[in-house]
Amino acid sequence: MSLSIIRELSNRYGADPSFVLAGGGNSSYKDEKYLYVKPSGVALAEIKEDDFVKMERETIRKVFSLSGYADTAEREAAVTKLMAFAVVGNASRRPSVEAPLHELMPFTFVVHLHPAEVNGLTCAKNGESECAKLFPTSLWIPETDPGFILAKTVHDANIRYKTAHGRAAQVIFLQNHGVFVGGNSPEEIGKNYSEIMSVLRDAYAKAGVSTQLPETEKLDEELAFELAPKLRGFLGENGVPKTVKCCAPFCSARGAFTPDHIVYAKSYALISDHPTEAEIDAFKAEHGYKPLVVEVPGKAVFCAGKTGKGAETVALLARDGALVQQLATAFGGPRNLSDAGRNFIENWEAESYRQKVSGGASVRLSGKVAVVTGGAQGFGYGIAEELAAEGATVVIADMNLEGAKSAASKLNSAGGASAVAVNIADETAVAEMVKNVVLNYGGIDLFVANAGVLKAGSVKSFEKRDWDFVTNINYSGYFLCVKHVSALMARQNACSGAWSDIVQVNSKSGLVGSNRNGAYAGGKFGTIGLTQSFALELVSDKIKVNSVCPGNFFDGPLWSDLERGLFVQYLNSGKVPGAKTIADVKDYYEKQIPMHRGCFPSDVAKAIIYAVCQSYETGQAIPVTGGQVMLN
Repeated sequence: MSLSIIRELSNRYGADPSFVLAGGGNSSYKDEKYLYVKPSGVALAEIKEDDFVKMERETIRKVFSLSGYADTAEREAAVTKLMAFAVVGNASRRPSVEAPLHELMPFTFVVHLHPAEVNGLTCAKNGESECAKLFPTSLWIPETDPGFILAKTVHDANIRYKTAHGRAAQVIFLQNHGVFVGGNSPEEIGKNYSEIMSVLRDAYAKAGVSTQLPETEKLDEELAFELAPKLRGFLGENGVPKTVKCCAPFCSARGAFTPDHIVYAKSYALISDHPTEAEIDAFKAEHGYKPLVVEVPGKAVFCAGKTGKGAETVALLARDGALVQQLATAFGGPRNLSDAGRNFIENWEAESYRQKVSGGASVRLSGKVAVVTGGAQGFGYGIAEELAAEGATVVIADMNLEGAKSAASKLNSAGGASAVAVNIADETAVAEMVKNVVLNYGGIDLFVANAGVLKAGSVKSFEKRDWDFVTNINYSGYFLCVKHVSALMARQNACSGAWSDIVQVNSKSGLVGSNRNGAYAGGKFGTIGLTQSFALELVSDKIKVNSVCPGNFFDGPLWSDLERGLFVQYLNSGKVPGAKTIADVKDYYEKQIPMHRGCFPSDVAKAIIYAVCQSYETGQAIPVTGGQVMLN
């Protein structure tokens, strides 16, 4: 019962961005013998009851008597070993590094959060004196290294507090860190947090300081479209480009405020009117790392991560740092972490572990931005699913924007997923699609030209308007996409040195003729010619261009839709001699395949991934037909 309570509390606060960003914060429940604490790398919003790490309280308390270690690394290693020893059972995750703080607070439930409005106080020059006025019954802890030193400092301060007040502190503010709140019921936790936020909001209002960043300036989209693809390469490491999110301008933090800001967004941003590769290299020489936040004052802020999700997290923390900087003006101005505190976090193994765990496993397409046209359903959605499973940041591009949004929301992508509207037969719409992807992710590494249409019929009676409809999308649409996508890829590759991929989803009808299906087959034959021609031209821009040629996806709407599907079309056009029902048509086509089944999206996705991972392949048409069509 109590575990379900702390899970509900964790989920509630974790899902509220005014309390938690990037899954930060931690929580715990304790009984007489055991502490159940949130593990590193698990977000509060998503934590489940069986995620909490069970630890022996008596063993945890031994950490407060540790002493005599020669250096920080030796001491922290001993603490880590002791915390592992305290874990009951074969826990697969490491308990929060702040487990000792949860243990020393004598309350059933403890919830530690980092709201910007709280850190406007804890990261202010006059934070301690103002805290004493606003929260006279709370405990203030000066800036202290996380881990053992913080636990020991709070332990000793809590003893002094209890001696003076006759009870343990229920609210503990940590300078440049956040706040711990303890209670014996969820109502107590909620009441304390509500009072903290209410008092602080009144203080900000009295000081005339807004609790929101100003939204007066708009993103310079022209600058962002030109600069973001270059920054992907400039900010990348070892030839691997970063994903870059373009944000409307704000005044980024001029230093580090909390451990989370350092872990996710680094300690410093690069501020430049014209960011160049030389400036970024100079920044790295000074700070030891490339920036993850690049501010062009008054025009844009660029936030870089390994994936789309990573870049979004950097943007969240960068904006949070900017807001903390703004809020701190209510209490004497901002106070950044000391150099010693900043250096400790930058080199602390425990925080590196947390970021590594939360980042997920490395897979073949991790770090790549992949766009799939026609991805809202059918083959396209199945392909998008496979690319997401391989770690790609996936963009579903489709005429049906609502369907694309729904598809993107269903993808469990390690890199993130989003949707964009596009009609590939409309050049303006194609250009807007590319611009949208650049502003959200900085560029495109893999473009899957999947969108297509099919209308079957005899050449003797096929309508010209139907011919144009099929050709405009299947043939001209492919050309328009490659035109705009390749221009973008050429710019980004020139700065990163990496290769990009365009893969067209063709058809077996692009390899052999198709009876009473001339418009479709002719377009598919033609686009293989385009693929080969584009491959020859674009190889100098480090762009590989290939086609995959699937067999029939009988289970998808293209074939199975009861009103407009191919089974119905082929039955009505008489394409299958003697067929009297849809089942007759399906049976006829299944018998044409040596492997006796239709093609699945996963079959096609594997061929696409092969084309991407094979660095020595371009201009190819790869059959995925179950042996129905074989290359000569």
